[in-house]
Amino acid sequence: QVQLVESGGGLVQVGDSLRLSCAASGRTFSSYAMGWFRQAPGKEREFVAAITRSGGVTRYADSVKGRFTTSRDNANNKVYLQMNSLKSEDTAVYYCAANGRGTIEATSRFYDFWGQGTQVTVSS
Repeated sequence: QVQLVESGGGLVQVGDSLRLSCAASGRTFSSYAMGWFRQAPGKEREFVAAITRSGGVTRYADSVKGRFTTSRDNANNKVYLQMNSLKSEDTAVYYCAANGRGTIEATSRFYDFWGQGTQVTVSS
């Protein structure tokens, strides 16, 4: 069992940066690949980024590639999403999720545990 708690969301302006954090409970955090998803009002949840157990490999949605970076700190059971050059279309609730298979997946059904989400609002 893994419990995930996101933090770092807020209201920012277009072009600003924001860093989201996801703190995980449990001793087996390093055995999970981690993902970030987001859901905007009236839209389906979509993949944003994922990172392998060791942090050596990452994957990004085309819409955020070059602007967002995910990383992890296994010693402190945390995963991060650095978001730069934010756009209004990045406004959404952002979720972190844990995948026990350890593989990078862009489909939400492969993730076993989810956080409660943190709101990111980008104002123009």
